[in-house]
Amino acid sequence: MLNFEERTGPDLGADAPAYPDAVVPDWYRDAKLGFFVHWGVYSVPAWGTPHAEGSVPDEDAYAHHQYAEWYANTVRIDGSPTRRRHEERYGVGTSYEDLADLWDVTGFDADALVGDLVAAGGRYVVPTTKHHDGFCLWDTTTTPFNAARRGPGRDLIAEIARATRDAGARLGLYYSGALDWHTSEYPPIESSTDLFRLRRDDDVFARYAAAQLRELVDRFSPDVLWNDIDWPDAGKTTAPHGLAALLREYLEAVPDGVVNDRWGVPFHGFWTREYSHVPETLAHPWEATRGLGWSFGYNEAEGPEHTIGERELIHLLVDVVSKNGNLLLNVGPRADGSIPGLQRDRLAALGRWLGAHGDAIYGTRPWVRSGDVPSDPVTGRPDPRRSPVAYTSRGDEVFVHVLEPGSGLVALAPELAGAADVTWLDDGASAGRAGADGDAARDVVVPALRHDAHVAVLRVRR
Repeated sequence: MLNFEERTGPDLGADAPAYPDAVVPDWYRDAKLGFFVHWGVYSVPAWGTPHAEGSVPDEDAYAHHQYAEWYANTVRIDGSPTRRRHEERYGVGTSYEDLADLWDVTGFDADALVGDLVAAGGRYVVPTTKHHDGFCLWDTTTTPFNAARRGPGRDLIAEIARATRDAGARLGLYYSGALDWHTSEYPPIESSTDLFRLRRDDDVFARYAAAQLRELVDRFSPDVLWNDIDWPDAGKTTAPHGLAALLREYLEAVPDGVVNDRWGVPFHGFWTREYSHVPETLAHPWEATRGLGWSFGYNEAEGPEHTIGERELIHLLVDVVSKNGNLLLNVGPRADGSIPGLQRDRLAALGRWLGAHGDAIYGTRPWVRSGDVPSDPVTGRPDPRRSPVAYTSRGDEVFVHVLEPGSGLVALAPELAGAADVTWLDDGASAGRAGADGDAARDVVVPALRHDAHVAVLRVRR
């Protein structure tokens, strides 16, 4: 996946605007877990083609796109499975835009949706306000192609924003800055090169995007402003509708607000990593994002085999946080706004684990290294008798995340071996040592009652 902090836009030389300082506030670094909500017209057909990595040639990847929220693009590609399915279900003459009038949210309850996300441990919620299809989920004056005037007949962002703040969580807003297929006449995107080539960079569209972003900031004062896929180049100037002016206005209106890095200019808040593994701790605050499955928007073609497991999900959260990141985990509701059962199960498991171990996640910072994999002194290979671990810290406390509790032992790092106060985080029980001398004194015995835990956690006070 592309790392967007490497995109800095056209070289404007002496005419380049001055951007405000991109500060990442402590509240965001403390939050650790947020939830994306990809919900839109694409939730009506709710379909993509899930496939294992490498099973589809690169040149066919966009015709077989796994992201259901890309439906409006994929349906326009000749010969794509999405095109065939669309015509079978809706008829040859039905456009993607026509599906907006089929979107029924009669029973949608924003409090129930947000409540599930907060119960799962989320500290901020980031709904999509406008994805690449150009359909706006708030009551905007900029286009009639919006949820208040078409199918739903409701300002969905206003409802989610209120519910989020009523639940005590922070509000973020996703906005697609440079891709808007509803206002464009380009052919479909069929390659990663097309991703940036087939987007509007003209001044008319730059003003349109600026007007929409200003509406969102003025109406909702989002704590997180999450832009996607760059910004129109004509909006990267010193003009009043330019991005530099917009970002200054936003940070003046929301002084503890934070932005991401996907603007295509030399201004980066937190870095984003989409469906990517980060091998080592990053010094700059960052955010991992992915769906519970292989799509962000709900894809009814996905099953358990495409969905992250409970243990894998908890390990992912621990791994990201140990490396100075936040996890922005996506939920893709059905068209009616309900969370599918498979996704709900994963959320519930995550909430249970955080209920017992959240102190080792929220408000923590990286330790001197992200983790250790004990090795056998003879073979040099990983020692199956001792669990690999990840670390987080807060003040004089170090949290040792035991990733394989069933191993039965966990070796304390040399820096922690002399600590007298070592307890299990979930119940405060003192941790027993395997022996009194030498290496054995560093080994903590994992009680049998924790052997089946996805991750057990030791609190070490130095």
